[in-house]
Parts: sequence; C-alpha cells; structure tokens
Amino acid sequence: MSRIGKQPITIPTGVTVTIQNNDVSVKGPKGELKRTFNPLAVITITGQEIVITRVDESQSAKGIHGLTRTLLSNMVLGVTKGFQKKLEIVGVGYRAVANKNKITLNLGYSKPVEYVGDPSIEFKMDEEKKNIITISCIDNQLLGEVAAKIRSFRKPEPYKGKGIKYENEHITRKAGKSAGSGAAAK
Repeated sequence: MSRIGKQPITIPTGVTVTIQNNDVSVKGPKGELKRTFNPLAVITITGQEIVITRVDESQSAKGIHGLTRTLLSNMVLGVTKGFQKKLEIVGVGYRAVANKNKITLNLGYSKPVEYVGDPSIEFKMDEEKKNIITISCIDNQLLGEVAAKIRSFRKPEPYKGKGIKYENEHITRKAGKSAGSGAAAK
C-alpha cells in the first residue's frame, strides 16, 4: 500500500469538502478549488478526515493512489494558507514592475515583456530587494506553471548568471574563453 496514499487528510475548520462521483470541490477562506480525479482512487470523508483507497492492486491504481492524496492535500493547503514562489532577477538593467496579476519585465530585449496571469495569481515585488518577484496563488499546479513561464522569458545563462532564476536555484557556472591560447599567442 502506498505510504503517502494511506495517510488521511485532516479537514481544518472553515474548510468544506464536497464529493460528487470523482469531482471534488474544496472551499476555504482563500477561495475555492475544483478537480476531477481518476476513478481508480475512491475518495471518502469520514468525520473530519478525507480517506483515499484504491479500487484494486494494479500498478496504475497504486500510482494514482498516492497522487490523488497529494493533489487533495495541496487543494486543502491552498484554500487555507496558499502557496508562493520567489523568482530572482539577475542582470544590470533587468527590472520588473508588478501590478496584481500583471507583470512587466525589462530583460534586455528591445521591448518590455508583459505577462498577464490568471485572476487568482498575484505578483509582488520585494520592497527591500527590488530584484525579487513573489508569486502567490491557491493552486499549486498553476503557480508552478506561471513561475516556469516567467523564468522562460530569460533563463539564467551559465557564464555570468544573468536572467531569471528561482530564489534558491544554483546556477553552475562555466569558465569563459582563456586569453593567449591557440594561434593568436604567436
């Protein structure tokens, strides 16, 4: 049995969970999330806990079991606390201006790059460090997609590290060209 899948999810106070067939709706203080799950996982509510069981012992049912539990847990966490990711802009002249669900990035291109996200996404710039973008949302999957999309506008390059990177991401640096080697040294 899946170690993750067999753990029950406790429903905090202020959160309501409704299940109809394979459609689950989770409503909390930060908003509402809906998702349709695979029928290989059976979702039931017992008291103040959500319990996930699988239909049979097939390999695909075992994989869906833990996935369903993790996705449901993220839904409950999202409507209570929310999720956030931080991106760091590295480079001279690279800037960003955030306004609710819209962000404008100056990344060394001839024109600024504008990105308008879903209404549930919120962009913020750090007051102290002007190069940190904080993205927050109640949907963890949507948050990851938006952060990856913004990072794709200018990925960090390996020589100077310029670009947009995740806050705790380590960029492996490469050595540049060495002077005085080859035919030019004669």
